[in-house]
Amino acid sequence: MDIENAKPEAEIEEREESEGKRKWIALASILGLTIIIAGVLDLSVKGIPLGFTLPIINEPATIATIIYHASVLGAGLYIGYIGIRELVVERRFSVEFLMAVAGLGALYLDFLFEAATVLFLYSLAEYFEGYIEDRARKTVEKLSGFMPDKARAMIGGAEKNVDIKEIQTGTIILVKPGERIPLDGTVIEGFSHVDQALVTGESLPLLRKMGDTVYAGTLSTNGVIKIVVTKQADETLVSRIVKLVVESRKRKASVEKLVDKFAKVYVPIVITLAVFTAVALPALVGGTFQMWLYRSLILLVVSCPSAFIVSVPATIFTAITVAARRGVIIKGGIYVEKLAKVKTVIFDKTGTLTYGRPALKDILCGPGFDEAEILAYAAGLEQDSRHPLAQAVLNAAKARQIKSLVPTEVTEKPGKGISGTIGGHRVQITGRDSLKSKTGADIQLPPISSGLECVVLVNDRFAALLRFHDEPRYESSSFIRHLQPFHQAKEVVLLSGDRLAEVEHLAKSVGIEQIHAGKTPEEKLKLVQEVTGKERTLFVGDGINDAPAMLAATASVALGGQNSDVVAEAADAVVLDSSLRRVDELIHIARRTRAIALQSAVGGMVLSAVGMGLAAFGFLPALAGAVSQEVIDLAAVLNALRITLPQADMSDF
Repeated sequence: MDIENAKPEAEIEEREESEGKRKWIALASILGLTIIIAGVLDLSVKGIPLGFTLPIINEPATIATIIYHASVLGAGLYIGYIGIRELVVERRFSVEFLMAVAGLGALYLDFLFEAATVLFLYSLAEYFEGYIEDRARKTVEKLSGFMPDKARAMIGGAEKNVDIKEIQTGTIILVKPGERIPLDGTVIEGFSHVDQALVTGESLPLLRKMGDTVYAGTLSTNGVIKIVVTKQADETLVSRIVKLVVESRKRKASVEKLVDKFAKVYVPIVITLAVFTAVALPALVGGTFQMWLYRSLILLVVSCPSAFIVSVPATIFTAITVAARRGVIIKGGIYVEKLAKVKTVIFDKTGTLTYGRPALKDILCGPGFDEAEILAYAAGLEQDSRHPLAQAVLNAAKARQIKSLVPTEVTEKPGKGISGTIGGHRVQITGRDSLKSKTGADIQLPPISSGLECVVLVNDRFAALLRFHDEPRYESSSFIRHLQPFHQAKEVVLLSGDRLAEVEHLAKSVGIEQIHAGKTPEEKLKLVQEVTGKERTLFVGDGINDAPAMLAATASVALGGQNSDVVAEAADAVVLDSSLRRVDELIHIARRTRAIALQSAVGGMVLSAVGMGLAAFGFLPALAGAVSQEVIDLAAVLNALRITLPQADMSDF
């Protein structure tokens, strides 16, 4: 599939939701201005009397009254239309229906301020819900930024820039150092270390030579290579990732919203009670129809579920603010609740539990050499090298305060290593395979282990073997080991596209028993779907190749979202500073938020139910009913603010 045309259906849906979002913010703005302007006029100049009586409602005309009636009627009728449409088409009472009846009912009872406030809060909540969905839909659009638009095609022996959509399989393309590979293919000439972390999750750049497969979107770091194209633009690995992202997002967007589940039960009950109060109670208890109609409208005002609709978003938005202050961005309320209930945690390896960069871990010296001497030689030789492992050598020398020696006659060939003269000694850094082909005989070396390695020769003698590993985060082990006792995690899984030896090495060092290595994005997605089908999952990752798996998990967190806009958009939450401690804080915030939101919602509903009973039998006057509903709402919001109370440390590892 073409990246730029990946989701025509999603684009139509996006336009519709964008239009709906604009309508909700327009309604909220109008109602908000109404509350401010009309409220100030009522308090300061008695609404500015106009000297005549309004028809139909038979009340003295004031500018404030006209503003209230125009705004509330317009908003109430629009929201009511949505509710009636759902009633006719989907045959169910919705929150929109109840909110419209409650707002218009409050207007009928002359509670103008309360009517405008109820509809304002609801419109604002709907806008924020649409905003969150709109942000999530921009995931695929970000992918195009990582893909070259043109490729250097070799046509008739000459180099020509061609649009990647026009290139067919079998075409030979040229890629220079520092350029991203435009299409999937096979190397037919040259060598280069290719950084595949963006696509496959490989922690270290890999040497790609003749016969090796390379992927679109990966970065050629230090060599010129010619590639024969094997996949067209709409068939590349990145294009398949796009398709997976679109499909996964669609599945997640189809999850039924919590408010609608609540409305299916609550709204029909409230409407039935209101109708029963107005129609049946006059005959059963006595009294005029007008009196019981008046009480039924009070019941609707009191029963308005704003304690639920307002307190839950207020609690969640407050939690999102608290998290943001700690460097964690949460995409929306639904993800807060999901984060609070996860039981299985799935980790990517590269850049998540590791720093995503090689570190020199072992120096195995040959007879007559010591580590300091070897490191001085290696750092001197590597100080101007562009090899991905050169910086790891220099960092190790710096950490041990070893000064680099000055080399002369330095030569470096891709795939062959680097050599030079230092202090009259011929020093060479190369690999096992290159060493064997150069000498024509086996040199006794330490056994092959996990990670990457380099061989150091001094005057053609074996001097040392340097071993490198993707460096684990300093907090990975303690974080992993605390998940079960402190967060009741049932399973902890390590899922990576990296090689088995590397994954096993990391898993052993941080304390993870269940591992899956060498997985493609499609395989990651399938595995996460299987695990999520059995238990609520949290996926923690950092790369584009993690995006489909993130969207398949119950909840997902991206580390260091500034490094990849795509993964930041795919994830439900983003930790900006790539800290696992922040992930722990996020879980604590989510669980505390859910507890407080439930307190506010359930408490508000119980108090509203009591008010409904009092209103139905006339024990609650209209003014007292409206005031009591506002008090319930205020109490719910104040309870939400408990999240902002300072806590010394929200992490427990």
